[in-house]
Amino acid sequence: MESKYLFEGKDSYRTPESNKASLLFRLLFRSRWYFYFINFAIFIRSGLCAAKGKLDKQMQIHYSNMNLLLIEKCGGRIQIDGLEHLRALKDTPVVLIGNHMSLLETAVFHAIAREYIDFSFIIKESLLRIPFFRHIMIAMKAIPVGRTNPREDLKTVLVEGKKVLEEGRCIIVFPQATRAVSFDPEKFNTIGVKLAKSAGVKVVPFALKTDFLGIGKRFRDLGPVRPEKVVHFEFAPAMEITGNGQEQHKAIIDFIQSRFDEWNK
Repeated sequence: MESKYLFEGKDSYRTPESNKASLLFRLLFRSRWYFYFINFAIFIRSGLCAAKGKLDKQMQIHYSNMNLLLIEKCGGRIQIDGLEHLRALKDTPVVLIGNHMSLLETAVFHAIAREYIDFSFIIKESLLRIPFFRHIMIAMKAIPVGRTNPREDLKTVLVEGKKVLEEGRCIIVFPQATRAVSFDPEKFNTIGVKLAKSAGVKVVPFALKTDFLGIGKRFRDLGPVRPEKVVHFEFAPAMEITGNGQEQHKAIIDFIQSRFDEWNK
């Protein structure tokens, strides 16, 4: 069982240049269904594990490792930076704030960060109706919001989020309303900063680029698999919230935009 943390003692990671796509993926003419079949199998196993109350740290890392390695089996390349900033947290509760691009984020986040922090997500309430995923999110104590009443959502996040942080766990916030392949600062709200300020904790900005997994035209969650697109994750140092948090909100946006500018060269 590959449940060990893959990046022990590392500040960054790059898929080795010698990495090649699996033979089966190549024999199947690099079909997206190779990825989705294996990914769905991992998803079911993870959900069943959660339903049995056994989705602990070890198993979270295990299933997430499988998803991360699946990317490389499809010929994808992964670049991760800023792991030292996660390691420096030493289980300190923080709010991690970043952009949202594809389903890969929730699939591989545990492989990247779970060794150093325990965390949960803020999710759409409707996701709790999805079989297997429901059990995973309940096991992680995810915070569901309706996304129809922004004021009620903010209240829920502030109240329930503060409880999670007081337990010593972190919260990952994607302030965008939906997944997007581009970064639009105008659609990046301040809910994460407001939560951190209310709870008296720091924020950790992160940026990601996961368009390796595209958004489908007919079925949004079954988009193309594009090995030529490098998967990027980068974390910045933790920041204190000062004043009304606008300075930190701008710093988070600037960090994400700077990473996009670099990755899109």
